[in-house]
Amino acid sequence: MKTWLNRLFKREAGPETLAVKHITEQHISTQTPVVGLQCTPPIGQKKTAQSVQVLKKFTPLRHFDEHTLSNLQHKTLRYKEGSVIFLHGFNADAIYFLLAGTLEMHPDTDDNFDLTNTSSQAMPSYEIVSGTALANLPLNNSKVFGATAVAQTTVDVITVSLELYELWTRNFQEKSTGVELTNIDLPVELSNNYFFLSFTEAYNKQQLQLPSLPNVALKLKTAMQQDISIKEAVAIIQIDPGIVSKLIQVANSPLYAPIKPINNCQDAVTRLGLTATRNLVMGISLKQMFQCNDKQIMQKMQSVWKQSLYVSSLCFVLAEEMRGINPEEALLAGLVNDIGIIPLLYFAEQHAQEFRDFEQITLILPYLRGPVGSLVLETLGFASELINIPQEAENWLYDSGEQVHLIDIVILAKLHSYFGTAKAKELPYIYAIPAYSKLKNGKLNPDLSLSLIHKAQQRINATMHLFS
Repeated sequence: MKTWLNRLFKREAGPETLAVKHITEQHISTQTPVVGLQCTPPIGQKKTAQSVQVLKKFTPLRHFDEHTLSNLQHKTLRYKEGSVIFLHGFNADAIYFLLAGTLEMHPDTDDNFDLTNTSSQAMPSYEIVSGTALANLPLNNSKVFGATAVAQTTVDVITVSLELYELWTRNFQEKSTGVELTNIDLPVELSNNYFFLSFTEAYNKQQLQLPSLPNVALKLKTAMQQDISIKEAVAIIQIDPGIVSKLIQVANSPLYAPIKPINNCQDAVTRLGLTATRNLVMGISLKQMFQCNDKQIMQKMQSVWKQSLYVSSLCFVLAEEMRGINPEEALLAGLVNDIGIIPLLYFAEQHAQEFRDFEQITLILPYLRGPVGSLVLETLGFASELINIPQEAENWLYDSGEQVHLIDIVILAKLHSYFGTAKAKELPYIYAIPAYSKLKNGKLNPDLSLSLIHKAQQRINATMHLFS
């Protein structure tokens, strides 16, 4: 198998390469094909549609109703062992799912690609086996194939129209609008979770204690809805010496590579600009919300805050790398991605006698933090783009459209934050998520991402230190 692939990728003549010279209509790309490495036509196609039960094995198809799935246009194609199913860097013609067999994915193939190259520059290939958690996710994003897929066995793949991601995003947004906590899909084992039922009752009766912004952040946000001067902004900020001190630290930090140090609020705001100042004051103020008296709950809050700091730091670095997104806006978006945890832990603290089993609370947090987080941001008067962040931050298949948006930065940062953790094995490969296709040159992958993060570690550490 390896010998055949090396011969194919190196354009050496061999009997097996003849079959891949013929490209079916569905595989014709608008780009110039790579000489010597082309897609292999399928050897068969299933005449009937897949059942709803089969389609529901895959994400995000499992989240659609039966009527939608019954009308979903799709094909089931069979490829023989050794077939090249799609090519890295080419425009995607469909969304692919692995139904049966084993695929080998090569993230950085080109005309001279050599599988025997084990240097640090070669991106490792990986295997996808049908029936595993990874196989239940899409093999590609909706814009460009992020890897070359080669069949290691006879394989069956389901191809769905590129409109799938658009349909999924629209479906997700409709469910997120005015969400009722009672409508949240919970695993069967959590459906009778006492904490969930009690919190939902308090939510429906509008009895929740929601966090409020510190006075300075609230005043500055309100004032900047009008056209205010730097002098007026400084007058508001100086009410809180703690925020003034932090703002001066930020302005002098490696984040802004200052030529000379400053020591007063006026110079800090002048250096940063009004918009950046507002976002940074909001970020600095958020930490005050992550406070409570219960020791166990406070540990959880500190853990969530630390993780939010890391995500926000990655957001800042990625926004600078991708361009088109204000880094301070991205930093704030990262800080609020898990803000929904706060009311949940407040509620747990207020009813500590009822909820002695903290594990019961921890299990339910991932399902509630999104809608509750959006509720908090809406109550605090945040912009609509930020309000959606908590619900969409881990919606890996979310497609925000052609342009890069804040949510793309947060999704990528959130994905990066899990690299090297136990949760990494549950994640889709970065090449398959829509946000990846918007990256500059489409070249940010797990290895390059980690390299970028390593190079930017000073700024990441500075951000975490400043906001910790």
